Amino acid sequence: MAVITNEANAGQARTYPGRAAVISWIFFDWAAQPYFTLITTFVFAPYFASFVAPDAASGQAMWGFATAAAGLAIALLSPVLGAIADASGRRKPWIATFGALLVCGASAMWIGRPGDAGIIPWLLLSYAIASVGVEFATVFNNAMMPTLVPPEKIGRLSGTGWATGYVGGILSLVLVLGFLAANAQTGRTLFGLTPLFGLDPVMHEGDRITGPLTGLWFIIFVTPMFLFTPDYPAKRPVREAVREGLRELKQSLAELPQQKSLARFLLANMIYTDGLVSLFAFGGIYAAGTFGWDTIRIGTFGIILAFAGTFGAWLGGKLDDALGPKRVITGSMLILLLSVVAILLVDKDRILFVKVAPPVPDGPLFGAAAERAYLLLGCLIGAAGGPLQAASRTLLIRLAPKDRIAQYFGLFALTGKVTSFIGPLLIGAITAATASQKAGMAVLVVFFVAGLALLARVQEWDNS
Repeated sequence: MAVITNEANAGQARTYPGRAAVISWIFFDWAAQPYFTLITTFVFAPYFASFVAPDAASGQAMWGFATAAAGLAIALLSPVLGAIADASGRRKPWIATFGALLVCGASAMWIGRPGDAGIIPWLLLSYAIASVGVEFATVFNNAMMPTLVPPEKIGRLSGTGWATGYVGGILSLVLVLGFLAANAQTGRTLFGLTPLFGLDPVMHEGDRITGPLTGLWFIIFVTPMFLFTPDYPAKRPVREAVREGLRELKQSLAELPQQKSLARFLLANMIYTDGLVSLFAFGGIYAAGTFGWDTIRIGTFGIILAFAGTFGAWLGGKLDDALGPKRVITGSMLILLLSVVAILLVDKDRILFVKVAPPVPDGPLFGAAAERAYLLLGCLIGAAGGPLQAASRTLLIRLAPKDRIAQYFGLFALTGKVTSFIGPLLIGAITAATASQKAGMAVLVVFFVAGLALLARVQEWDNS
């Protein structure tokens, strides 16, 4: 049943699609989330650092450099592609194209055999290709939001999408840890089972299968969006759209200094997103190096964080509509900042300034006090990260011109990626120079402090 509402600024009725279209759009987050959950955070990245790379510190550094390279490519191309998509009108062809890159790049990560140094360049290239694919597909998926629900429901839609994505991440982690990835010593999964499909624990095939699984998961769950969610109508042929899109992008960039709140928000987003992406990208790697966690422990940690993230994103969506996205972003960043500072004061034998017993090798799950403290801080990060990202895209929709929404989501991705190589690069460089994971992670404090300072100068207003 379509919903008809009045647009205050347009002074005319607008028809929105029914529930099936909205739910199908929401499932894009479900489809894409396993890439971030399984590959970049809790399973494959820690596996790469611990078993493919020569050591955890060099693995963190190499992963950081690959993340930086992908981020730079995304930053340079996002606004251009967004402008072309606005000029052409269509969103789905772009989602399909970049979704294919995600599927191909992620599936190729199966090649990452343990201890095989010769495969590292190809493995990192596959990771970069998949990262480019998922980020560009997300740009065009986000740009569909204003056509799905009235402006006063955008916050709830965004928060529900993130929460649904977290649930998808939880289920994908449960599938991997319970049925596919096994401890190399015991040969058993988290559920005490022999891995399905004869996956070899010694060769870490349960960790490596996360790549092909991510690709298959995306194909299955993104399909409803293509079938049931309406696309923008086509405006002009692709060649003409390229010329028009580039012209409009040039015009938007020239006008940006006059749109002070929007410009400040994009700059703030550039900084705090860099910090958040780096925190998520290296949280599992940091835990693996600090506490010696294996895949099952890191994955269980990820499941608990995803539950916290699901609740945080759901609650954040409601607070977004009630209080406004700027307040939600500010509160989320304060939680992240305090959590990062606390994490830097936690070590395997210390919490803040208090000595504690270190973890016992092959001991009970999260049996040490320091592990439980890290788990609690991780839950705070998970609960704050979802609302931060969901409210950020809501605030952009409020600030950006509606006829150029994909272009501004391209600029949004640009500001989220143009310096996204700096965080991983700094973490990688400082970690390599000091051989200390803690020193590398300390740089994140600067990103959140600077993001808060800039966001304070953004005037929130509704451009719908």
